[in-house]
Amino acid sequence: MYKTLLLEKEGRIATLTLNRPQAMNSMDDVMMKELAECLESVKQDHSIQVLIIKGEGRAFSAGGDIKAMLDTENPFNIEEVMVYLGRLATTLYTLPQITIASVHGAAAGLGFSMVLGCDIIIAEENSKLAMNFIGIGLIPDGGGHFFLKERVGIPKAKQLMWSGQLFSGKEAQKIGLVDEVASDGLGYATANSYAQKLLQSPIAAMIASKEILHATKVDELVEVVEKEATAQSAMRKTADHLEGIQAFVEKRKPAFKGE
Repeated sequence: MYKTLLLEKEGRIATLTLNRPQAMNSMDDVMMKELAECLESVKQDHSIQVLIIKGEGRAFSAGGDIKAMLDTENPFNIEEVMVYLGRLATTLYTLPQITIASVHGAAAGLGFSMVLGCDIIIAEENSKLAMNFIGIGLIPDGGGHFFLKERVGIPKAKQLMWSGQLFSGKEAQKIGLVDEVASDGLGYATANSYAQKLLQSPIAAMIASKEILHATKVDELVEVVEKEATAQSAMRKTADHLEGIQAFVEKRKPAFKGE
């Protein structure tokens, strides 16, 4: 059904797997569109009460596909992509399920935005989490501004976005970015046992509380993703962004000029 995702259901638990392991689950336009569509289908499926999101292979997701950004033959349609990301973020936030992110390896950039959009974040000890858009002269998208400040507050969110700092699972837990830390290799097993515990709880009441807490914030999230779309389109045209992606590909330190 999906080219870049797997969606599996077992009883009241669904597991959504990002499935581009050869590219460390970096998100191209196909995956972004499929994620929006897949989450919209989960939203309509009231037989599911818990959704676990994980990555296939070595990582959760390395973020947006930088190679796709550099492809001049099939250029990345930034306006179209930002629409998918808006749908992805708002649907993830309004799901009538408890969402659990199971993180191993890298969860960077857009991948990290998606993790932060989940209700519960379980990361392996040595996973690598970073809001590192700044390294390629971009701003967080996929609702990253909203989800990060909801987690840690605005002053801390600014520091994390501006520094692009990389955290291990253990370090991320200390500053409230992650709820639980699992031993390396046991992230998904830990997320699954957490999901089973949720199913033995009065989960309908938990989902109702989530809906009440999120309802007043939905308009704010919609405004954030609209502003992200406008600003990201502008950032994509900057000299700093071009320098950032060239430096990334060439594995060197970028020389930014603020333009």
